[in-house]
Amino acid sequence: MSLIKSISGIRGTIGGKSGQGLTPVDIVKFTAAYAKFINSTTSRKHRTIVVGRDSRLSGSMVYQIVCGTLRASGFDVINIGEASTPTTEVAVVLEQACGGIILTASHNPLQWNALKLLNENGEFLNAVEGQKVLEFADNEDFQFSEVLALGNEYINTTYNDKHIDLVLSLKLVDVEAISKANFKVAVDAVNSVGGVVIPKLLKALGVNNIIELNCEANGKFAHTPEPIPENLTQISDLMRTAKADVGFVVDPDVDRLAIVMENGEMFVEEYTLVAIADYVLRHTPGSTVSNLSSSRALRDVTQSHGCSYAASAVGEVNVVSMMKQTNAIIGGEGNGGVIYPEAHYGRDALVGVALFLTLLAKSGKTVSELKKTYPQYQISKNKIELTSEIDVDALLDAVKHHYSNENINDVDGVKIDFADSWVHLRKSNTEPIIRIYAEASTAENASQLARTVKDVISSLI
Repeated sequence: MSLIKSISGIRGTIGGKSGQGLTPVDIVKFTAAYAKFINSTTSRKHRTIVVGRDSRLSGSMVYQIVCGTLRASGFDVINIGEASTPTTEVAVVLEQACGGIILTASHNPLQWNALKLLNENGEFLNAVEGQKVLEFADNEDFQFSEVLALGNEYINTTYNDKHIDLVLSLKLVDVEAISKANFKVAVDAVNSVGGVVIPKLLKALGVNNIIELNCEANGKFAHTPEPIPENLTQISDLMRTAKADVGFVVDPDVDRLAIVMENGEMFVEEYTLVAIADYVLRHTPGSTVSNLSSSRALRDVTQSHGCSYAASAVGEVNVVSMMKQTNAIIGGEGNGGVIYPEAHYGRDALVGVALFLTLLAKSGKTVSELKKTYPQYQISKNKIELTSEIDVDALLDAVKHHYSNENINDVDGVKIDFADSWVHLRKSNTEPIIRIYAEASTAENASQLARTVKDVISSLI
């Protein structure tokens, strides 16, 4: 069993002993700690928390415990039902709530679930705030309300529609152009909430020919849910036979968007943000942000428009912080996460779908032709499993010393920038691993760079 506590939320496998998995006891403890934190920091007058969840098998059980704990802490709960992470973020703002909790373990397998914690702006807690919640939980520093002060539950299942309306209202989303293009679109939603909301969005955008793959929101994931090439063979094969113009794949909570080209090949997650940013910058010039593990292609595209690019530490909250500092017009992460402030400050696959289809409709190109117009890089994504004997911080320091003659960035792990490539090593916030991302002009060169660095790490261990 696993329980991981980080700024990315409280994530764990369902079942087992308290403290070793995401058990009912752990859910109560962390929810109560969050309630105490929100109660002491919110500026809202009404004590209301929004709760949404993906379609995981454990979702209903976890929701009932979270809802009961929030009510026991004196908060009213707005239950928006099965909804995406970005939909829940939007709901917090529209409800003028004190905060929100999203019940999803994102790309993790069905054995996992998690509590993702939002502030009153519908944004994830930062590291300092998240640490305060963890301290309250560890010390069991919270108390519950007496009977006359208990909160209530209110059900509002309209937020999927409200989120779609928000996307349709964006100035750079051209419904008429998309409708006229008469696209045939395939969707793989891994049998989670995206299977409901993405087809509904496509119909609202004027797409009438939709091929739904794994779009039954029953929580029985049809494949490993992380939307990376090795998990997407089913839609890849479908694209070759169905003659669709484009395929969209989302993770269980619909904040990441992967695109499949008409020939069945991957557009590659990294290029979701690159393509959409290129479209946005053509019409509204401004700065961009991605994290240190994301492709140089965004930097290159941004600079080609005469605009500035900045890199942040990995993690949505860090990207958002950097975007606010630089007043970025668009940003995100190379995992298919698009953050478009005109909508809201959160990764949003619905926004990504609408902007990409607008770009595709106006380009007059196929998706594979469009891909060729961008700087061509290849990323190799690797990992090293951690053991209790490994001192990760000491290991990363040793790597930094080994490459001391290169351009080093240690804001988040260790990133080594070479003239024509880079490699980034960092401890994951969500899994017990060290991630090793390497990028070069070809897949072979990127993989070789990753192997070289892994050999260095092995020698240092």
